[in-house]
Amino acid sequence: MRRTPKLAAAALVAAAALTLTACGSDSGGGDGAPAASVSGTQSKPVVTLDQPMEKPDLVLTDSDGKKYDLIEETKGRPTLIYFGYTHCPDACPAVMGNIDVARKQLPKAEQKKLRIVFVTTDPERDTPKRLKSWLNGFGADIVGLTGDFDTIQGAASAVNVGVSKPVKKKNGDIIVDHGLQVLMASPKDDKIHWLGMKDAGAEDYAHALPKIIKGQNP
Repeated sequence: MRRTPKLAAAALVAAAALTLTACGSDSGGGDGAPAASVSGTQSKPVVTLDQPMEKPDLVLTDSDGKKYDLIEETKGRPTLIYFGYTHCPDACPAVMGNIDVARKQLPKAEQKKLRIVFVTTDPERDTPKRLKSWLNGFGADIVGLTGDFDTIQGAASAVNVGVSKPVKKKNGDIIVDHGLQVLMASPKDDKIHWLGMKDAGAEDYAHALPKIIKGQNP
């Protein structure tokens, strides 16, 4: 595994980067509490890191059932990486939907340059077939990755994204805790320079993406 430099952003950003969202099952068997609860705050929806991070060193299976080396496949391209899962009832669809809306506002040539990678935090249920079906709703060219949970958790930890092993409750709900931030890497040096935080909406991504594609601070 490649060594990842420690996150050197302000304490407020660091705390936000480690924020987890507890997402319940979409089975409808919950107790009436919100499906996602998030602690921590941040000053801006898109933040620039004081010290960039290496992309997570991941070799997993993509939604076509093929081996996918994240670092090699995204080399030299502006890349957005998000750790989440397809059964998430609210947070994950909202994040992916916001990115999709923003991406569609880009010129076609810039859309082709952008790489969006969705790494599941629930690999037992998120098979390649499931990932492909779900992600098609946000763009047919989005890469979905699944594989060994420990590998995914370790890679997420290396980029300061909290991921907890899925837990099944007595009522059948499955709780999957994961960080909400979107990791955004520059095509110039292939390092993560920016984070889309939990409050980032479609307008925020629409403002940031054209600059990120050029390797500029949003």
